[in-house]
Amino acid sequence: QVQLVDSGGGSVQPGGSLRLSCTTSEISLEYYAVTWFRQAPGEAREGVSCISSVDGHTYHTDSVQGRFTISRDNAKNTVYLQMNSLKPEDTAVYTCAAGPFCNNPPSRYDYWGRGTQVTVSA
Repeated sequence: QVQLVDSGGGSVQPGGSLRLSCTTSEISLEYYAVTWFRQAPGEAREGVSCISSVDGHTYHTDSVQGRFTISRDNAKNTVYLQMNSLKPEDTAVYTCAAGPFCNNPPSRYDYWGRGTQVTVSA
């Protein structure tokens, strides 16, 4: 199984920013849709942001629209999630996943990272 490596989490105050990274040495992420999922304690996993491999389109759930940006650096084989204006409700474990298409359920993603904790609190 291909393992993605996600990183960049940490603790930040409300209004702060973090940049998450997703990479691997095993596959070329350029050819996959990559979604950042998050899961808070006691809550369901939700897809936050996705970048398509086909047309480069990006997608964001309504709660992060305008605050989060997903992007690729193919030379680095890395997908980023820039998170600005962070809110306490953004606190969760964030995990990247690669699969054929954006906007699929988690079961349709082939490769996963292990997750990185994001904590937003005063």
